[in-house]
Amino acid sequence: MSDPIGFQCADHGTCRTTLLARAQAHCDSLGLRLTPVRRRTLEILLVEHRALGAYDVLALLAAEGLGSQPPVAYRALDFLVKAGFAHKIEALNAYTACVHPGLDHTPAFLICRTCETVAEADTALTKGRLGDAARAAGFTIERTVVEATGLCPDCADRAA
Repeated sequence: MSDPIGFQCADHGTCRTTLLARAQAHCDSLGLRLTPVRRRTLEILLVEHRALGAYDVLALLAAEGLGSQPPVAYRALDFLVKAGFAHKIEALNAYTACVHPGLDHTPAFLICRTCETVAEADTALTKGRLGDAARAAGFTIERTVVEATGLCPDCADRAA
């Protein structure tokens, strides 16, 4: 597992700019359209560094005049997830930006129960105890969803 990305981001502007550029390049290479609403939705997720529900995203889009009906947010989020630019956090029924856009990876999410910041770590389907158990059972893992809840470093420091 790689080091989680999310809790330690010191420069959100660079993080946002770099990941938006990667997303645009990936769209260009695949002939996908990163429309203004899709781009702004991704930017919102990148700026927040936490999971946001569709209605949270919609409120921000509506305030900027980019649409006020729920399908606007749901369509943008659906595109971002399918394109690999965002992930749905099942435990929160919310979305977070992918920190490895365009790369084939298996993320695990570390979710702060206090501030709902989400850090993404890359895992390997066939490694560790789960991989060992699958091999022993003759099972081929195709997809996993790993979401761990706890305290981020900032919230842990405040609680101490």
